[in-house]
Parts: sequence; C-alpha cells; structure tokens
Amino acid sequence: MARWKINLLVLWFGQFLVFAGMTMITPFLPLYIKTLGVTEEHAVAMWAGFIFAGNFVTSFLAQPIWGNLSDRYGRKVMLLRSGFGMAVVIALMGLATHPWQLLLLRLVNGTISGYSPAAVALMSSNTPRNKMGFAMGTLQSGSVAGSILGPFLGGLLADWIGYRYIFYVTGALLFSASVLSMLLVKEKFNPEEAARQPKVSTLEGLSQLRHIPQLPALYTVTFLIQFSMLSVMPLIPLFVEKLVGPSEQIAFFAGLVSSVTGFSNMLAAPLLGKLADRIGHERVLRIALIGSSVAFVPQIFVQSIWQLLAARFFLGIFMGGLLPAVNALIRKFTPNGMESRAYSFNSSSLALGNMLGPVIGGAVSGFMSIRALFAVSACLLALNALWVRRNLVARRRGV
Repeated sequence: MARWKINLLVLWFGQFLVFAGMTMITPFLPLYIKTLGVTEEHAVAMWAGFIFAGNFVTSFLAQPIWGNLSDRYGRKVMLLRSGFGMAVVIALMGLATHPWQLLLLRLVNGTISGYSPAAVALMSSNTPRNKMGFAMGTLQSGSVAGSILGPFLGGLLADWIGYRYIFYVTGALLFSASVLSMLLVKEKFNPEEAARQPKVSTLEGLSQLRHIPQLPALYTVTFLIQFSMLSVMPLIPLFVEKLVGPSEQIAFFAGLVSSVTGFSNMLAAPLLGKLADRIGHERVLRIALIGSSVAFVPQIFVQSIWQLLAARFFLGIFMGGLLPAVNALIRKFTPNGMESRAYSFNSSSLALGNMLGPVIGGAVSGFMSIRALFAVSACLLALNALWVRRNLVARRRGV
C-alpha cells in the first residue's frame, strides 16, 4: 500500500477518535450547565453559547502560530502536541463545579488544539494532487464518523453514567488517537530544507498568502460555513426538548439529531470528493452550498422529532462536500512549503465562525427563535454560494 494511503487510514481513525471524543459533550452541554447551578433558560443558552465558543476564541488566535511552527518542525509533532494536551484538559472538565471553570478549560483547550488542521496539512503535503479530493473527503468522513457516534454515545452515557464521567471517557479517546498517530503515521518532511527557508512571522506569512486572491476568498467561505452551521448548535438540545416534551430521553434524542447529520455527511464526503476530482472542486463547493441552504428550509417548519431527524439527514448529505472541497482548493492554490501556514489561517477562519456562531445564536435566542435562526442560516449559505461563484469560479474563468 502506498505510504499516503497508510497515512490516510491511520489519520482516518485518529480523526474518528478525536471527533468522537470532542462531540460526546455536545448533546448534554446545556443540561450539564444546569447541574452547575444555572437554571433560567436564557441564562443556560447564554452560558452554553459562550462555553461552546470559548474553545474557538483561543483557537482562532493560536492556530496561525502552530501552523508557522508546523512548516518549520513538521506536522506530525503538531498532531502529538495537540492530541495529548487536549486529552488532559478535557478530562479536567469533569471536575468543574461552576460554569466559569468550564469556560476557562475550554479556552485552554482551544489554545493547544489543532489535531485536525495538522492532519489535513500532513495529508495535503503527502498526497498526489490528482487524489486530493478523495483524500480530503475520506479524511472528512473520519471526523464525521466520530461525530456520528460521539453525540449518540454521549447521549446514551449521559443517562447511564452521568455527565461528569463522559469527560474522562473523552480524554481517554483523545489519548488513544494520539498514541495511534505517534506509532503509525509517517511524514515526508526534511527539517534541513525547512530550516533553510526564510523565517517569517505569522503576520508576514499572512501577508504573503493574501496576495494569492483565491485564499482570502476561501477563508471567507470557511467562516460563513461554520457561522451558519454552528449558530444553531447550542440551541438544538433545547429545541429537541420542546419537540419531545417532558422525557428522560432528551439527551438521547439530542445526540441522535447530531448523529444523523454526521451519518449522511460520512456517506457523502468520499463520494463528493471523487466527484470533485472529476468535475472540479469549485463546482462541487457551489452545489454543496446551495443544497445546504435548501436543507435548512424544512427545519424551520418541523413539528416532530422525526421530521427534524429527516431534515438534518438531508443537510448532512450536502455538508459532506463543503470543507473537503475548501481544503482541496487551499492546497491547489498554496505554494509548496507553506501548506501548514495556509491551513492554519483557514483553521482560524473556521474557529472564528465556530466562535461567533454559538455566541450570537445564544445572544439572540432571547428575541429570535431557533426556527428564525434556521432561516438565517439558509440565507447565509445561499449568499456564500454567490460568493464562491464571484470569487472562485468567475476568477478561474478570467471573468
């Protein structure tokens, strides 16, 4: 088996374990906050938004720094630094006794995070260009496969062992992913050649990349994708609670809603990646954005949990083509030797969307329902498709 295929297989499992661990807390985060002494519904939504976004505040600031170091010292070391560090920090979240402690740990976690960006950068620099779409789509399917089982298992375990112990399980999964990467991933990286490259600061690196017009456009696309998707996520458990009514299985159904989107995403990502290798990543990105926009519309009108599950499954199909296409396009337009730096700025854009989406979603929940937020997300994704046509497709055609 070719080395890039071995790396892809190992990193697929690594992504699976990381995202399974990270998303296990998603279904019960607002419910966990209630156990920490917060009971008023809007206050719970506000805390959930800030805590969910806290990870991405520091990640937004730290990722370009890690990306710069990754281009100098290698991507594998970034995998291990992030994986082992997050394993410890997330396990400590199980000891929190007040929401501010949970928020502080999420901020620390964001500072040391970066397993997924490092995995993407490693694969992009060790994969043949004509296989890039397939590799990015398959890697994405590993993360969403973890996202399928993560919320589902989190919802089950919340009912069986309680909220706190899930953080210890998450830490163990992240530790396992890091050990797997340490033992099996091999990287083509020449430290002597990297040392000969001019040393540039993070801001200088951004200045070099911004002169490639497609890259700032792609960073904007990533931000809008994440903002649209994540603005509703902290409110999903509360929305499920209203659809289901009084029930002891609220955490289970909240996990199922998150999992069904990941399941269809996992199925679609490799297929859309192969399609992109044939017809172009720009075209697949536009199709996926339009489809995601349309998929949000039925969520505005759902009246039962089963209708919501069907609508979220439909959304996941198109989500499978979004970030893999963006990642493949970044590699296409990035000069050799600057891959990690380019992906780190994209990770910052992703983190900014992840940060502002939940915060704004939680902040406006007092005067705008989640159904209205579904409508806002649909409009943003439609506008994003127009942005792609104007700044990528038209530019490629020389229009």
